[in-house]
Amino acid sequence: MKNHNNSNILESPEFRMAIIAISVFVLMSLLSPERFLSSQNIISMAFQFPEFAILALAMTIVMLTGGIDLSVVGISNFTAVVAAIILTQFASPDMSLQASILWYGGAIFAALILGAVCGYTNGILVAYLGLPPILATLGSGLVFTGFAVALTGGSAVMGFPEVVAWLGNERLLGIPVPLIIFIVLAFGLHILLSRTSFGLKITMYGANPLAAFFAAIDINRMLIKVYVVSGMLSAIAGLVIMSRANSAKADYGSSYLLLAILIAVLGGVNPYGGYGKIIGVVLAVLSMQFLSSGLNMLQVSNFARELIWGSLLIIVMIINSTNWIKQKKNAIKPIKSS
Repeated sequence: MKNHNNSNILESPEFRMAIIAISVFVLMSLLSPERFLSSQNIISMAFQFPEFAILALAMTIVMLTGGIDLSVVGISNFTAVVAAIILTQFASPDMSLQASILWYGGAIFAALILGAVCGYTNGILVAYLGLPPILATLGSGLVFTGFAVALTGGSAVMGFPEVVAWLGNERLLGIPVPLIIFIVLAFGLHILLSRTSFGLKITMYGANPLAAFFAAIDINRMLIKVYVVSGMLSAIAGLVIMSRANSAKADYGSSYLLLAILIAVLGGVNPYGGYGKIIGVVLAVLSMQFLSSGLNMLQVSNFARELIWGSLLIIVMIINSTNWIKQKKNAIKPIKSS
């Protein structure tokens, strides 16, 4: 029994992702030890990756249902722009700290509510109108981006109170605040997916929609909740980006959509739904950050970087798809009497 369990662990996507993460870290450490292993670079990476890592969490929960959310960056920018407009209209840079915190809290609350509304819209399109998730969220993402452009004229919104910079640039007990936010969200999503009935419903629906239907699961309601969670996670990512950039704009993080999808799939999330673990996504995030930081230090061009990302995605997809097919065959194999 122990050998069987060990075999399952060794064949799991999470184990392969751990090997990849360690290998990338060791390789980049050997290629550029003085710069890559410096405390300055480690801290810099800890500040950088939560921006796209939170979007990857949003993508993960939707992918578990067999869908996809191509609007995460659009929601992120739209909610950040609204929060930025609230701050610039009602909170001046020379305002008292207490008043600044109050208005910043209100801007964060407005961004989260708007993110939930955007997610709810996606859920209605997919669940009740029956649109394919890839088309529904592609269209809604363009609409959200269009709203952000209309509100700003395409320019960046800036001029915030100093307290806004805390969320994306400061440390708490020596740990970067964006990293703390990511850890809390990742742990919370892990609990939601693995320890609640809602998480079980998501997994069941992703693995077998027909079985979920006959199990009397309210599929439409479940899908709407999934997209609402995705929208709120996207809004949090937008707030982190706004804080780090000290501004908000309709086209920030344009490359993060590809990264979010890439990380979710690399982390072992089945694009067809039904399987995925947050630990795999976290390991994929670390791998991508190590790779991006290392390639940047080696002065590798963006074109070569995208080539490496794409190749890595295809290779991992081929390996994971082989295992998913094998698991399905084993699941339907008739039980032989001993």
